[in-house]
Amino acid sequence: MASLPYITATGNIEKALKAIKSAATPDSVSQDFVKTVLGIKGGSGNQITSYLKKIGFAGSDGKPTELYTQFRNPTTSGAAAAAALKVGYGPLYKRNEYMHKLSDSELKGLVIEETGAGDDSTVSSLIVSCISALKKFAKFDGQSVVAAIDVPEETKVPPSGNGLPPANLSQSGLGMNLSYTINLNLPATSDIAVFNAIFKSLKENLLGGGNE
Repeated sequence: MASLPYITATGNIEKALKAIKSAATPDSVSQDFVKTVLGIKGGSGNQITSYLKKIGFAGSDGKPTELYTQFRNPTTSGAAAAAALKVGYGPLYKRNEYMHKLSDSELKGLVIEETGAGDDSTVSSLIVSCISALKKFAKFDGQSVVAAIDVPEETKVPPSGNGLPPANLSQSGLGMNLSYTINLNLPATSDIAVFNAIFKSLKENLLGGGNE
């Protein structure tokens, strides 16, 4: 069962996204940037900093992604927000490819199904509220955007002396761990099944790390 991203003060998502559009792109989406420039103070600012990473707007190092910069572009903003939903809430799209069309009650049921939370779970309600806040900025009209997928830090290994990953590690029984930054040009389509297939393939073939 997946752990889905959420914050406790869900109104700060809309506040942060509006501020991101007006503020210059920073070198790093840091806590200082969120608290000072985006204007979200205290612990709420810490939550927003983490949330922006989980929806693909910033890498694990805090650097703004292509998705971040495309969200600031009026012509691709809606598509970037839609892609952020796919990044942050991909497990829900696996259960229902039209997740963004569900009512709040239907969406909560899907969240409970995915997370295993109880019907009276506060967390489930917060997840639904966060999705609704992000969805306000999203457009599912087939506009193509680039989604930057950041591989978790624990999968990274130092390069070999020639600047390349060590060869034949899988044959030595040590396993192979690589670090990727993938720039994915999504097709201009409104068929969410296409996106499901793309992200499923990426997870299984690049991010899953499975060995034949």
